[in-house]
Amino acid sequence: MSHDFRSTEDLMRIAAAGGGFSINGAPRGVEALMKIAAAASSKGSRLTFTGLAHMSTEDLMRIAAAGKGCVVLA
Repeated sequence: MSHDFRSTEDLMRIAAAGGGFSINGAPRGVEALMKIAAAASSKGSRLTFTGLAHMSTEDLMRIAAAGKGCVVLA
């Protein structure tokens, strides 16, 4: 099931409730992905963000740090 159409706020709520999912992160900004990742880390939810090849290493590190080990950058 694709969750790409859901809002950042909805994805944060799902992740904070313990739900894991995979989304294409390309259309979202770094700040939005960091918020979703941080919400996942509160419950240990597993997230996979795809489509991030265009982002800098520093941005990927910021997203990873916000997720505290709960995010796969694919």
